[in-house]
Amino acid sequence: MVPMGPEENPYNSVAESLMRMGLRKKSLLFKENDNIYSQGDEATSICYLEQGRVKITVVSRTGKEAVLALLGENNFFGEGCLTGQRVRLSTAKALTACKVVTIDKDVMRKAMHKEEAFSDRFVSHLLARNQRIEEDLVDQLFNSSEKRLARILLLLANFGKEGRLEPVLPKISQATLAEMVGTTRPRVNQFMNKFRDLGFIDYNDTLEVHSSLLNVILND
Repeated sequence: MVPMGPEENPYNSVAESLMRMGLRKKSLLFKENDNIYSQGDEATSICYLEQGRVKITVVSRTGKEAVLALLGENNFFGEGCLTGQRVRLSTAKALTACKVVTIDKDVMRKAMHKEEAFSDRFVSHLLARNQRIEEDLVDQLFNSSEKRLARILLLLANFGKEGRLEPVLPKISQATLAEMVGTTRPRVNQFMNKFRDLGFIDYNDTLEVHSSLLNVILND
């Protein structure tokens, strides 16, 4: 599972585009742990995350839950309704306080036909998500649990500034990380302690990741 952060926008910001097209109505506010929609709900709209972080999960018939994605600001989700999906196949839950714009699926289809730039932006979003899914599959097939956890932490930290601590989502549980990595919570606890002892992370009330954690991925 790959966390999905903000994406670059080659046009105006998505929020500005939605407002210009009359699609950005009043934003919906969600508190931490609120469900934005639930698995099995009627799928009638697509969502755009203006602020906050969202966790996308799915529950099997036996009750086992899996984390599919962690989304940051400037991400769409719930787009399955545009392909004929009648009910939600997953649950979207607010990991932090969130501001979400919902767009009716028929209105979204019309906007994509009328606004070429906006349509290009949305297609780019879908292609980027597909690429992340492919990368995640390769990660699951070929990398160890330790390397998968390191990669997820770096992505959550929006890695890119050498030698500088980057804040990660506070209060993210080891159980959630275990679901994302595809391992057990005790194994995640073992790796997190190891990363902290080596100076790769600071892990107390909040979680901070140092760029040196990249060594875990680069070294065989």
